[in-house]
Amino acid sequence: MENARIAAPVQAEPGGEYRTDAVIVGAGPVGLFAVFELGLLDIKAHLIDVLEVPGGQCAELYPEKPIYDIPALPVVTGQELTDRLMQQIAPFDPVFHLGQTAEAIAKTDEGRWRVTTSAGTVVDARVIVIAAGGGSFTPKKPALEGIEAYEGTSVFYAVRKMDAFRGKRLVIAGGGDSALDWALNLKDVAERVTLVHHRDGFRAAPDSVNKMRSAVAAGEMDLKIAKLQSLEGAAPQLTGVGVASKETGDETIPADAMLAFYGLTMKLGPVANFGLNLHENLIPVDTEKFETSEPSIFAVGDINWYPGKLKLILSGFHETALMAQAAFRYVYPDAKLRFQYTTSSTNLQQKLGVA
Repeated sequence: MENARIAAPVQAEPGGEYRTDAVIVGAGPVGLFAVFELGLLDIKAHLIDVLEVPGGQCAELYPEKPIYDIPALPVVTGQELTDRLMQQIAPFDPVFHLGQTAEAIAKTDEGRWRVTTSAGTVVDARVIVIAAGGGSFTPKKPALEGIEAYEGTSVFYAVRKMDAFRGKRLVIAGGGDSALDWALNLKDVAERVTLVHHRDGFRAAPDSVNKMRSAVAAGEMDLKIAKLQSLEGAAPQLTGVGVASKETGDETIPADAMLAFYGLTMKLGPVANFGLNLHENLIPVDTEKFETSEPSIFAVGDINWYPGKLKLILSGFHETALMAQAAFRYVYPDAKLRFQYTTSSTNLQQKLGVA
């Protein structure tokens, strides 16, 4: 992938109004591949996702988790798969609306859809593709009194820019891949990084655990086996994080900021209020077009249901291919759809920049 073009997410300003062909709710692997299948048919797409980065669970929860059932890739991590998909959709210049949820939809007089997000963004599109996995994800927060008053200023659940932590005393709470990966990445950026976990066992990749322990032994960062107790300092600015351990009792770790990585909670969220038929909190679709009970709204990936459904990424990829064929007829009702292969079509190869 050294010479490949990797698409940095083109992020639109929150609160704006946009017009496009398709809006995709969910930027996990299936949502990203939907951009590709739609793009081959000249259908432009905007994506909305509650997370701050593309990739869904693969990037947020399991960036180092190996995946073994992606065709032609004997093993690929969640982050590698996301990176490869971003590379693949780069020629189609998708626009991302990250860190926000699709809150409401409404039909326009033109027969199009207006999707309004939690940030006040409005996207006007001819079709909606729901690729929200199990639903929207919200961070699991540590049970600390008054934590909301610090959020966004000195308590965070994701890293947008590493440089925001430069020169700061940083506490990172958690024992999974995200916690250890960011502890290792930020130890040379922050003034001091302290990793706090309630037990001396970690759910992260063994290589990350070994690197973390080596960094601690070398004095490059600190590790506290303790439970979070309190946040110190006048909100919204932290001055310290109170912890308690069996070995040292109660103490306060000096801190200017804290990153908490305790995973995500899945909720169907506002999608449940879109007026679609539901089956056990999933969206029934047909297996010809993967269209929902509402014409021109489609559902692909783990969010949908049909007899024989398998919740596999590769199944979602298949579903997006058929969905795109049906979406074309809404976006270009007067055009003839001609099926083409990327291996032999000069037209498709030009779109991909490989002709």
